[in-house]
Amino acid sequence: MPIKTKNIYQPVEPADGYRVLVMRFWPKGISKDKIDTWEKDLGTPADLIKKWKSNSISWQDFSKQYRKYVSEHKDKIEEIAHRSKRGTVTLFCSCRDDKHCHRYLLEKLIEERTRILNTS
Repeated sequence: MPIKTKNIYQPVEPADGYRVLVMRFWPKGISKDKIDTWEKDLGTPADLIKKWKSNSISWQDFSKQYRKYVSEHKDKIEEIAHRSKRGTVTLFCSCRDDKHCHRYLLEKLIEERTRILNTS
């Protein structure tokens, strides 16, 4: 089943499936019933997001650093990959640019893990 990504401020849809918030801090104005679980450890570390938002690092550097950080949370990636085998999983955060957001990188990591699980 697919892994999807959405901005947390977009409307909830039945097609979202299992909804996972992947932000370090809870987004303003969002009720807890909009998500199924909050995996704050998969959110971008504060120092890294600060570098990215201030244009101190490139997207490529951000990607490398985020992947290195999230590799410490392989168990959470594995858990989401297993869940995605049973149905759609949607990753949420407040980033507005879908392609320059940690949830895009996380989506790819989970998809890679799901492919591995499907071949074993």
